[in-house]
Amino acid sequence: MSNRIILNTVSFHGKGAIGEIPAIAKGKGFQHIFICSDPDLIKFGVTAKVTDLLDEAQLPYTVYSGIKPNPTIENVREGVQAFKDCGADSIITIGGGSSMDTAKAIGIIITNPEFEDVRSLEGVAPTKNHAVPTIAVPTTAGTAAEVTINYVITDTEKQRKFVCVDEHDIPEYAIVDPDMMSSMPKGLTAATGMDALTHAIEGYTTKAAWEMTDMFHLEAIRLISKNLRGAVENIPENREGMALAQYVAGMGFSNVGLGIAHSIAHTLGAHYDTPHGVACAMMLPIVMDYNQECTGEKYREIARAMGVQGVDDMSQDEYRKAAVDAVRKLSEDVGIPAKNEKVREEDLDQLAADAYADACRPGNPKDTSVEDLKALYRKIMA
Repeated sequence: MSNRIILNTVSFHGKGAIGEIPAIAKGKGFQHIFICSDPDLIKFGVTAKVTDLLDEAQLPYTVYSGIKPNPTIENVREGVQAFKDCGADSIITIGGGSSMDTAKAIGIIITNPEFEDVRSLEGVAPTKNHAVPTIAVPTTAGTAAEVTINYVITDTEKQRKFVCVDEHDIPEYAIVDPDMMSSMPKGLTAATGMDALTHAIEGYTTKAAWEMTDMFHLEAIRLISKNLRGAVENIPENREGMALAQYVAGMGFSNVGLGIAHSIAHTLGAHYDTPHGVACAMMLPIVMDYNQECTGEKYREIARAMGVQGVDDMSQDEYRKAAVDAVRKLSEDVGIPAKNEKVREEDLDQLAADAYADACRPGNPKDTSVEDLKALYRKIMA
């Protein structure tokens, strides 16, 4: 069996990294750039940090910002038309997972028009061509969409999210600049940071995990545990630490998949519009507790990476509990609620069926069932 690793062709990291964008665009011969960003980032001047550089370099662009926090099929369709209308030949996506996921879908459809029906991209679609040349500029430290081959789109008609996995969608360039993340409010910083931790822990324990991705995931867990609390308080060095941590987590999980914490989080977002990172944070310690019997000695290393002392002197039960407790404590410290008041008993059949059908479910270390998933949902009910 072989293991595959797909990463960006080039990535830039650190304060001021966005300054590389004009040279990249000119070097690639971009004639008209499609800027994919969200309304709040435009309103608060975050997108302008990049478009000002393009203006100075006299690089033409068109801005598309019709993107919802959980991007929809309609957002993608509108974006595809907007791309065609302006005659663009490239994309710069600025934002969190919503902007980047939308940009990925647009970029794939433009170069693979036979997949114009957005639903046809669900799962592993047999696209033939790489997406439109893309530069990804994250403004949140969580999704790592700039380095992954995954994107998630919401089907509002069916009240479900669907996951798309496509090696052709990864942006050629990632620009990971912590200054682009400095305006994130506390709640968003906390939620996206816990999303990154969920990526790292689920990627580390998924069935497809192997030595190289384990290396990425353990370092990401260590960096998140060290930096998330300070990033929530907007301490610059911790912002920079989280910018790196979420990217490192993405280097791993994009190549091995996730588990049922994400399957459940996707359904909570689709049915109740629960922010993805909040949903992940609610479910992560619950799912860790559920999975622990199938994780060997990995929870000892998670506990160690989370800063737990004396793990080598603990029994298996003790270090597993220590790992779960450390995750739960971090979530509490950054203000994530433990319960979701919107989840109702009468919804559980549909929620569990949707989570079971989710693309992340097969990678979970413990084989699950619809009934098991219903029991997990009950643990976050108020």
